[in-house]
Amino acid sequence: MEDLPFNGTGFYAYLKQRKLMGVRNKDSGEFYMPPRPMCPKSHSTNMEWEEVSGKGKLLAYTVITVGPTHMNEAGYGRDNPFCCGIVKLDEGPAVSAQIFGVDVKNPESIKIGTELQATYIERGQGPDSMTYLGFEPV
Repeated sequence: MEDLPFNGTGFYAYLKQRKLMGVRNKDSGEFYMPPRPMCPKSHSTNMEWEEVSGKGKLLAYTVITVGPTHMNEAGYGRDNPFCCGIVKLDEGPAVSAQIFGVDVKNPESIKIGTELQATYIERGQGPDSMTYLGFEPV
């Protein structure tokens, strides 16, 4: 894999390439997402990037009507809520991300355990553009 730092900068650089990446401790085999430069268990810095499938299941969620500025700028708000959830990846770690393809106006229809697949969202333009992780039902 590329020589990117084992932190948020590296993680978002891979998202821009449409790759969902975590890091594995080459000594113990422990896997982490989000990435980190040091294993919190062994304190080893012998880490390597590893791509995951992006498949998982919904563990928890919330529907948000008053979000942070960047979500308001993306068009979300009281009249256009969004869903944020915790997804347990097939590879083990749990990650938080926006959940697409669910009925946010009818939150009780969103089911824990729904099978999801990673998707990538572009926001902004030019040098200010960012790629974010999201998930949608399979």
